[in-house]
Amino acid sequence: MKKRRLNKVLKLTISILVILLILSLIYLYLIQPIVKTNKLTQPSDYTSKPVVMIIIDSIMDEPLQNTIKEGKAPALEFLMNNGNYYPDMVSSYPTMSVTIDSTLLTGTYPNEHKIPGLVWYDAQNKQFISYGSARQEIMKIGMKHVFHNSLFRLNQNHLSKDVTTIHEELDGQSASINTLVFRGNHEQLLNVPRILNMNGFLEKGDSINGPRYFSYGLLSRLNPNNNKTHFWQAFGFNNEFSTKELKFLIEEDYLPSFSLVYFSDNDKLVHKNGVKERKGIEESDKQLQEILNTYPSWEEAIQDNIWIVMGDSGQSDIGEDKEQALIDLRKLLKEYNVHQISDPIQEQDEIVLGLNERMSFIYLLDNKLEQKHIARQLKNDDRINFIAWKHGDMIQVISGDEEGTLSFKPNGTYTDSYGQKWELEGNEKILDLSITKDNKISYRDFPDGLARLNSSFYSQTGRYLIADAKPGFEFVGEGSPTHVNGASHGSLYKHDSYFPMIVTGTEMEPEHKRMVDLKEWILRILNDEN
Repeated sequence: MKKRRLNKVLKLTISILVILLILSLIYLYLIQPIVKTNKLTQPSDYTSKPVVMIIIDSIMDEPLQNTIKEGKAPALEFLMNNGNYYPDMVSSYPTMSVTIDSTLLTGTYPNEHKIPGLVWYDAQNKQFISYGSARQEIMKIGMKHVFHNSLFRLNQNHLSKDVTTIHEELDGQSASINTLVFRGNHEQLLNVPRILNMNGFLEKGDSINGPRYFSYGLLSRLNPNNNKTHFWQAFGFNNEFSTKELKFLIEEDYLPSFSLVYFSDNDKLVHKNGVKERKGIEESDKQLQEILNTYPSWEEAIQDNIWIVMGDSGQSDIGEDKEQALIDLRKLLKEYNVHQISDPIQEQDEIVLGLNERMSFIYLLDNKLEQKHIARQLKNDDRINFIAWKHGDMIQVISGDEEGTLSFKPNGTYTDSYGQKWELEGNEKILDLSITKDNKISYRDFPDGLARLNSSFYSQTGRYLIADAKPGFEFVGEGSPTHVNGASHGSLYKHDSYFPMIVTGTEMEPEHKRMVDLKEWILRILNDEN
């Protein structure tokens, strides 16, 4: 009996090994024959002190400070102690990755760069646009469609040609490592895994226009030995891959004037576990230690380069009660025909929802629908902070917590803390504005709220409203991501909007503590160092 059992176990073990071998061979055939790396040469006219900017997705001030206090982030602590710390930088709006990255690279808000959000509706072409949100949403829209949106259309079509990215302005003197927005002047051939080619995702010879030093997971890499692009490692879209790419540039003396490096792992942990999550910060710090260890000493690392380590937005905790925490706009607008994202736009569709977690665009396809009427319906839900829409050249904002309406537009007699002028009418409490007797505006719950909200109504065509959720809540729709008992972002609220920034190696400061001011600041640093 024991011998039979042993034989069965042996046969089962052999079968498993054979299956694993077959799967490995399939994987090697479909994925691994990616041997092309970008051909690099020494940067020309390389006279400036390099600027290395590392974005740790969704890092926030409080968990960062707590991680440092516990002695679990020595690299971040070292940079902070040897530089300047800005705990309350202001993000773009909506506080979603592609809009934020577009603002960083172009130095403009969405009214100029024209990337409205992670999910939006292209009214001109009657297309529902997603650059990749939740898995269910991607499957409903179509994986190939979302893939092409994020890789090609985002950078080559949707990002406005009327603005220039920092990569385009530095022309050959910049690097992009695992960032979603990367438009530059240099044609970059993509690695085309057989599995993507066989399924029609990519064709051999496909390329993008990016910076001279371009890295994008398994599709383009700088380091020929950076071959960990397995599916369980997000095909290279992880902190470890980004670290190895940056280390390669440093070790081979290829580091250009400006390098933008993306650490994505922290965001996933915060979404899952909430804003107090610190494991992602600890892991990011370990990667940062590896980078600094590339130099003979950390002191030499900060002597040789200017280091900027920062977040991109914050997040807000989402409640534990699913029924209460998730705002289903389909239920609130059940009397209308809401577009189903798995289908093309239908003749009977009246409303399209562009859900960006804690904010949502509500597009009105039927001209008979009145924006004000829809806004009043949504106002009754006390989980929504405010509803806004454009009427003529004014932005109208209402809230269930405040009486009346706030109306505003640029170029008036009121001046805010960023030197921007506004015309204001109505109840300023709706956006929690503080106004002095001499017409000075300061922001409280919604930092740079007027400019950011106004820009969103000039970021795209079509007739739409914006709904913005209170802390603790997020919008949910067909296939959209949910973060019950975790955390989420997207809104104009301060929790989502603030992010920290550490700067080591320069005393120059941005004009204002905002994402939109960083491009001009970086170019000023580089010009000053030359």
